[in-house]
Amino acid sequence: MSIQAHALWGHRWGIPTKSMGASMLTDAEARKALARQRDYKLSDAGGLHLFVTTKGHKSWRLKYRFGGKERRLVLGSYPDLSLKKARELREEAKRALREGRDPGLESKRARHSRAVGHENTFEQFAREWHASQVARWKPVHADDVLTSMVQNLFPEIGGYPVDQIDEALLLAALRKVEGRGAIETAHRLRQRAERVFKFATSSGAKNMNPAGNVADALKPVPPKKRRPALTDIAKLREFLRDVDRAAASPVTRLASRLLALTAQRPGMVREMLWTEIEGIDWSRPDEPSPDALWRVPAAKMKQELDLREDHTFEHIVPLAEASVETLRAVRPFSDGRGLVFPGGRESTKPMSENAIGYLYNREGWKGRHVPHGWRSSFSTIMNGRSERTHPGAERLLIDRLIIDLMLAHAPSGMSHTELVYNRQAYMERRRELAQEWANLLLEEADPVAALTEGRRRRVER
Repeated sequence: MSIQAHALWGHRWGIPTKSMGASMLTDAEARKALARQRDYKLSDAGGLHLFVTTKGHKSWRLKYRFGGKERRLVLGSYPDLSLKKARELREEAKRALREGRDPGLESKRARHSRAVGHENTFEQFAREWHASQVARWKPVHADDVLTSMVQNLFPEIGGYPVDQIDEALLLAALRKVEGRGAIETAHRLRQRAERVFKFATSSGAKNMNPAGNVADALKPVPPKKRRPALTDIAKLREFLRDVDRAAASPVTRLASRLLALTAQRPGMVREMLWTEIEGIDWSRPDEPSPDALWRVPAAKMKQELDLREDHTFEHIVPLAEASVETLRAVRPFSDGRGLVFPGGRESTKPMSENAIGYLYNREGWKGRHVPHGWRSSFSTIMNGRSERTHPGAERLLIDRLIIDLMLAHAPSGMSHTELVYNRQAYMERRRELAQEWANLLLEEADPVAALTEGRRRRVER
């Protein structure tokens, strides 16, 4: 840039220049500058000058005007910061002034960013975000969220400051997960990363949030396969007999029977507590319990996050007499305290989430029926019976609604208010359907007392 151009630029943007015709500073002059009795400066151009102290320390400084006031900015020490680099920093200051930004403030921000860069990492914000959300999640889900990031994202991008992570870096981490065939996991990780970046932004750490731009670069999630489920009542009875007579823990067999009778989610049955059971007089085993029910707290329900803290969304399961008998049979195994179906090693932990499924597989039903399949069995068979029993459209629609409510499904088209009301409604009909299902299922079953015997041998037929 010519001296005239420097003069014009300095006049326009508030950075002084040398007088016309003056030569700019050379590196040799900067190198030979020695200490004097007083601090002094050697001017270059555009407000840039070398400041030399009485002790011989040299630093590049920039004089400029911003907001009508004269300001100075220390760029760095010489010779660590060369003359060439000092001039480049002056040009950056010129761009900042042109955009209406104070170069001094920009420099302070950069220094702060470098100072805290090791703190503003993805892993730091991910853990803070997780801690802020964990109270809203089920423990199993909370553990899955953190574990998935610890195993897949932290090793790849966890140590980077969030403002240094771009699309290419994040996508490379997600592609490694895809490479293992975990397509759905990769998509879940992208969603979690996006929330972490948003959380970082709300905490004052600017970033590009690259997660929003890489969604289309990931492989599409394959359609979910339907869980295997038997829907023929005769086959279900045969299956139930096989399981009841299997060489397995009595607690596992009884858990399987209650799962079949209630058609609830397997996780809910595993984590079932004795305090959630109402309407049963345990001291009178021969008395019927027409009002028995299982009250599942809202926190355990698989619902949207904004409903989990709403106590009106607890799930009430009416218990048929066969369900009550099953609970009476399993009660001695835990003394009626804590978990209904405790694990074999620790009574304070629920039975393994795979225990029932492994039992089904060992009995030769792998790929034909899974623990979650009881929900499809109940829905298919009871909806079919309702259609045959109540051909009228209104009665049929009501029964379909009730069956959905029994499965803790939110019927489509139902408003929030209707959902709250209907979860408490139709209890009489819900009890009727629960009892009808139990009668159908157990028509040829062994008595529940037989399931409490040690590890039974399978009866060959």
